[in-house]
Amino acid sequence: MKIVRLNSTLISTFISAALSLLLSSGAGTLSAGDLPWPCRNGPFQTGCATERDARGAPIEWDESSGKNIAWKVDLEALGHSTPAIGNGRLWFTAATEDGKQQFVYAIDAGTGHIVHHKLLFENAAPEPLGNRVNTYASPSCVLEDDAVYVHFGTYGTARLDPQTAAIVWQRRDLHCRHFRGPGSSPIVWHNLLILTFDGIDQQYVTALDKRTGKTVWRTDRSTNYHDLGPDGKPKLNGDARKAYGTPGATDVAGRAQIVSVGSHAAFGYDAATGREIWTISHADYNAAAPPLFFENLAIIHSGTGGTNFMAVRLDESTRGDVTNTHVVWSRTKANSRLCAPVLDHRRIWMLTDHGVLFGLDAKTGEQQTVLRLGGTFVASPAIAGDHLYICDEEGTTFVVRASLSPKIVATNRLNEGLRASPAIAGRALYLRTFHSLYKLADTKK
Repeated sequence: MKIVRLNSTLISTFISAALSLLLSSGAGTLSAGDLPWPCRNGPFQTGCATERDARGAPIEWDESSGKNIAWKVDLEALGHSTPAIGNGRLWFTAATEDGKQQFVYAIDAGTGHIVHHKLLFENAAPEPLGNRVNTYASPSCVLEDDAVYVHFGTYGTARLDPQTAAIVWQRRDLHCRHFRGPGSSPIVWHNLLILTFDGIDQQYVTALDKRTGKTVWRTDRSTNYHDLGPDGKPKLNGDARKAYGTPGATDVAGRAQIVSVGSHAAFGYDAATGREIWTISHADYNAAAPPLFFENLAIIHSGTGGTNFMAVRLDESTRGDVTNTHVVWSRTKANSRLCAPVLDHRRIWMLTDHGVLFGLDAKTGEQQTVLRLGGTFVASPAIAGDHLYICDEEGTTFVVRASLSPKIVATNRLNEGLRASPAIAGRALYLRTFHSLYKLADTKK
């Protein structure tokens, strides 16, 4: 097992490939190429690796003996952002515990050497997080072959040159009060970088020109939160208005839509203009999971876990308030809260905070299977071939056969816990624990 200590002076050359990251028609997938895990939830917006990258991913590892631990990098600062992987590099964010400094890392996937460790933003008086789960570096990066997009919510957004990590442009004037810290990751659609700001004071989605950083459109949420007190002000300082949602892009009747889930409502926006096309009300807040797309359905996780996990039909008739007209199925109990559901072909895998794994039919919402793992979970599962990788807060990873009869095929333990979701690339699994980054791969090859 190779241990690599943090050294911010290690710089190597980034070799870029002439590959594109494009939205395809129909399912909103991204081409993998040499960008096998280009954003928070993988190349297909599903949490599922490509067949090429999944093949040969390890089932077992052991830290004490070094079995299948290709390397381990010790990290400074904290963060729950999932590594984005492309062109042989892993990119992710970190921040000091008090949020006064925020960094970006680039690590060589083959060797574990730190290519870049760069201080991006400094903050004199960050708003306290007020919870034990979040950090000041929870949004994940987005990669293209010629760009790295880094986002820290209200504290700043930047496009970086992937060769030098130099700032191409930055924005520090897009604000909201996150109240519990930032959590929404950006996505790229054609020439736009889509950002979400669901704070206690204002809630909006905005698109920046990815080449210049200039605002192309901004759309405020039209949600009626039903939370005003006798004084006309939001109750609980607006706490029920915040959310952490990462949007998704999909094609509807030949035109791209951004599907975005916020507190108490979800929306479909015209990707090019930001115009609100449809909305649906729900009873939850704290929405964090990206939407999933199956056939003509947007599958929406609404937040706290106690109410709705639903599928909304998307077609030419999906316009205006569709709360009572376009819900194809709805699941109102035993839903996840912090772990984002993932999609494997036509089966949704959903994990509760306390380790109950459900398999649901994506078309009907029917519960097909259940497996009880135990433990506590924040990280979302990831899919590699026939296996789910499911990591708990104590550092245990359950490798589960993804079938109608799910079965734990291996249980592996690292020395500390994690809340960042796994990433998969090049037949390897990458796990970010609280203070380290691991590459797990078949070391016998």
